[in-house]
Amino acid sequence: MINQFGKVAVLLGGKSGEREVSLKSGSAVLAALQAQGIQAEAFDPAVRPLHDLEKYDAAFISLHGRFGEDGSIQGALEFFGIPYTGSGVMASAIGMDKWRTKLIWSALGISTPAYEVVDADSDFSAIEKKLGLPLFVKPANEGSSIGISKVKSVGELKAAYEIAAKSDPLVIAEQFVGGGEYTVGIVGDRVLPIVRIVPANDFYDFEAKYLRDDTQYLCPCGLSKEQEAQIQLEALAAFRAIGGSGWGRVDFLMDEAGKHYFLEVNTSPGMTDHSLVPMAAKAAGVSFGDLVKEILSLAIKHHGVKTLVG
Repeated sequence: MINQFGKVAVLLGGKSGEREVSLKSGSAVLAALQAQGIQAEAFDPAVRPLHDLEKYDAAFISLHGRFGEDGSIQGALEFFGIPYTGSGVMASAIGMDKWRTKLIWSALGISTPAYEVVDADSDFSAIEKKLGLPLFVKPANEGSSIGISKVKSVGELKAAYEIAAKSDPLVIAEQFVGGGEYTVGIVGDRVLPIVRIVPANDFYDFEAKYLRDDTQYLCPCGLSKEQEAQIQLEALAAFRAIGGSGWGRVDFLMDEAGKHYFLEVNTSPGMTDHSLVPMAAKAAGVSFGDLVKEILSLAIKHHGVKTLVG
């Protein structure tokens, strides 16, 4: 029944470095919900006060990055008693933090690339030697490859750290794993087909994700059925390990020997025409419209109907 959702706020835009991507994601979600007769409206928390959310019965979060994917907006929605899509406050906060995600995975024996936390006083030369070159340097709390650098030559780590530190004071240097980049979409308890990402440039950066048309997305991904099924199970476990729920995406890398390493969790994946979860859903026979409706249905199922506050 269409009216089961009531009035839905599609949260989009926001004030993170991923605002423009979020506007595209949210616009696509909004159009898909409205096309199915659902009473949905755009809500940009960068321009509207959060207490306006009290006018809505449910929220579809299409915000990316800080203040939208890190538990902040989830906490506000919890306070107002409004059901929302995706993971809760804790899982959203952990998933946004690549370092703390790695700490949990490492404690549970879930494979992830070797890394070091870097700061201004680090022995950059020693870290380069320990992790080997090339290596990646990234802000721990950013998405869409913002602030990421690939260090290829000795002595470049310090400059890469300074770039990353402009986006976040917590910076990690990460071992390069060069056998391919993949992603696993999760909707409820269902794991979608794995997508392999083949960028035309040096790595899957912001430009490759959103601006170029020559990035290749392979689904089927080229892995054997047995290996894909095993990684799908492990990806779901990695998602659940940080408390992930509703829907999300787990990225992983493969080395040349065929061993996989989980990279990070995305608790509010993109929903643009370049985005990976809609692509995987389509390969599984699920239309974009059905996908967004299922994600919204999971929010109602998980959180229940809107509760009164005060």
